[in-house]
Amino acid sequence: MSSIMDGFSWLYGKPACQGRLKVQPEDFVVNEILGYTFAGTGEHFMVKIRKTGENTKYVVNELAKACGVKSRDVSWAGLKDRHAVTEQWLSVHLPGKPDPDLSAFEATHPGVEILETARHDKKLRPGDLQGNWFELRLTELDQPQEVIARLEQVAARGVPNYFGEQRFGHHGNNVVKARSWGNDEFRVRDKSKRSFYLSAARSWLFNQVLSARIAQGQVHTLLPGDYLQAPTEGQDQVIDAVSAAIQAQVDQGQLAITAPMMGDNALPTTAEAEAFEMAVVEQEPLLLKLIRDNRMRHERRPLLLQPQQMAWQQQGDTITVSFALPAGCFATAVVRELMIERELEDGSHANFDQ
Repeated sequence: MSSIMDGFSWLYGKPACQGRLKVQPEDFVVNEILGYTFAGTGEHFMVKIRKTGENTKYVVNELAKACGVKSRDVSWAGLKDRHAVTEQWLSVHLPGKPDPDLSAFEATHPGVEILETARHDKKLRPGDLQGNWFELRLTELDQPQEVIARLEQVAARGVPNYFGEQRFGHHGNNVVKARSWGNDEFRVRDKSKRSFYLSAARSWLFNQVLSARIAQGQVHTLLPGDYLQAPTEGQDQVIDAVSAAIQAQVDQGQLAITAPMMGDNALPTTAEAEAFEMAVVEQEPLLLKLIRDNRMRHERRPLLLQPQQMAWQQQGDTITVSFALPAGCFATAVVRELMIERELEDGSHANFDQ
């Protein structure tokens, strides 16, 4: 399948195996991990749903109607794929009102199940999510043993922490629009479109830097001036010189080499790392201009993604793999290192609509 992601480097080389993903919604299962418990009381009615083949925002609108509130009164921690079976929490602002009866809602929406309800003193917000657990079924594999070998590599050394194709829109349209906006060809007043284009611009530049480091064989290896991210807040550091001790901490997963989520402020990296990053991002002057014009603040993101709780099993030409990822990371980044995805029968891609 031709993809906007084809221009980015693979960590283990381009896969030889071809296969299918999301032939059925049941081939892509996602369970949300919030990482905290609810208070049990409060003005927010929490609803855990399992949806099959449904768009998150559509479910939000329908749930709002069932609860007698406006759509803006229903919140979520993260959008979930449409072409999948997904479990997630939604919060409905119902101050001073009893829990609504959702039996009629379930009866008229066969693609949505109510799994659990609760009360909480705060609404869900994007960013509340700790992560997601995935179970993916890779089907019609023409070289399943190659996938098994790659799964062993991924379990040992992780995958590139790329933003997935869905971040960039159909055929990369969000990046195209971002460049045009950066070139002052039009103005964007709609808040959601502004967010999509700016997010695509920053994500594209991150992917470019990551891809370049893989191509140079430097994704696991420190550069002088690298910005290293630590698990504990406030423990990040920029290294002036590479040492065996710090490299060992990177190899053991105690520190993570990062790449930029570009902003209008200076890069925190120095020396060789800063020069490397700037040489890559300056190849996209329109995206840089857009980011700076909109006063985006610089952030860092790890180069590598280590899936947790990895497990897999093979049955003929099908492999089912499960793993957990932190919020903001893409299961398609894992699949990309395992196989080349064949087009669906209609020539479409199943990874966009949330």
